[in-house]
Amino acid sequence: MQKIEALSTWLKEQNIQGAFVTSTANVYYLTGFRCFPHERLLGVFVFPDKEPVLICPGMEELQAKNAGWEHEILGFSDTDNPWDMISEAISGRGISSVESIAVEKEHLSYHRGMQLLNLFPNASLVSVEHELNAMRLIKSKDEISILREAARLADFGVETGVAAIGRGVTELELVATVEYALKKKGAAEMSFSTTILAGEKSAMPHGNPGLKEIQPGDFVLFDLGVVVDGYCSDITRTVAYQSVSEKQKEIYEVVKKAQQASLDLSKPGTRVGDLDLAARRIIEEAGYGDYFPHRIGHGLGLDVHEHPSMNEKNNEKLAAGMVYTIEPGIYLPDVGGVRIEDDVYISENGHECLTQFTKELVIVN
Repeated sequence: MQKIEALSTWLKEQNIQGAFVTSTANVYYLTGFRCFPHERLLGVFVFPDKEPVLICPGMEELQAKNAGWEHEILGFSDTDNPWDMISEAISGRGISSVESIAVEKEHLSYHRGMQLLNLFPNASLVSVEHELNAMRLIKSKDEISILREAARLADFGVETGVAAIGRGVTELELVATVEYALKKKGAAEMSFSTTILAGEKSAMPHGNPGLKEIQPGDFVLFDLGVVVDGYCSDITRTVAYQSVSEKQKEIYEVVKKAQQASLDLSKPGTRVGDLDLAARRIIEEAGYGDYFPHRIGHGLGLDVHEHPSMNEKNNEKLAAGMVYTIEPGIYLPDVGGVRIEDDVYISENGHECLTQFTKELVIVN
């Protein structure tokens, strides 16, 4: 439980009496227990010098123990008041005077924040996000191994989808084919809703797959990822069906060049924002700056979008152990869109693309 100990040390250094962590990803990160409680309460209390305590629905208690959690578990039924159980557990630890509690302000609901303050009327809520983000930012060798496997499965998903393209096949048919094949490989969960868009719909950065049929000359954009042991992958590839216009070739090559410019800078010590600027400069110089509406990428790990935000104003420096996406795009409403996305791991001397499906323009015949 080194992660619990690290958070406890931070609480002691900051003179904070406790932390209440409630998001599925961060509870899993700290405890090894991954749970989606729906509307029910899930959380772990961490203290500077007291035993931590996990609270979860009673029906999940055995899974928490099987996950390796060796400390107290407060398992509640649907008729219990979990806050009464929390109050008793904290009193049993001799904690009475509380001035501040660290919480995930971006996750904790207003109602639960008020319930927490009802237990500690004189306390203030402070943010624990920055510290947890910093802890999760640098991945261990074990985490990289899991992310590498998630990326391998993402490559397989794209390969399967590209092979299934045919005239009259719909976007949703391709989604079903990809997800079915991945489940047969053991990928029980996708990182997010699989996005496969064809023709003009590929110019929608976050479009929704439907019954659009693939037609000759269409770009087909695949954006997908899988979850392995809690860790996410995220890949985007764009291919063409049967034929491709000169304009389509042009924007594809610009996006590919822009992505490579960001990858070339992906090494320890580079300012995060420079990755965005390098790709954006190439796209702008080609005359498509207005058609690249999003940042270059995002952190990747237990959440498919996590710290850091890879935007041009981010002054943080890349460091060995970081994992993030690089995904420039150009989206032309009357032509279609191109996005190329890889999962990138920063090593001691440079970078490794965990996703490896070809980035040459594939024309499916």
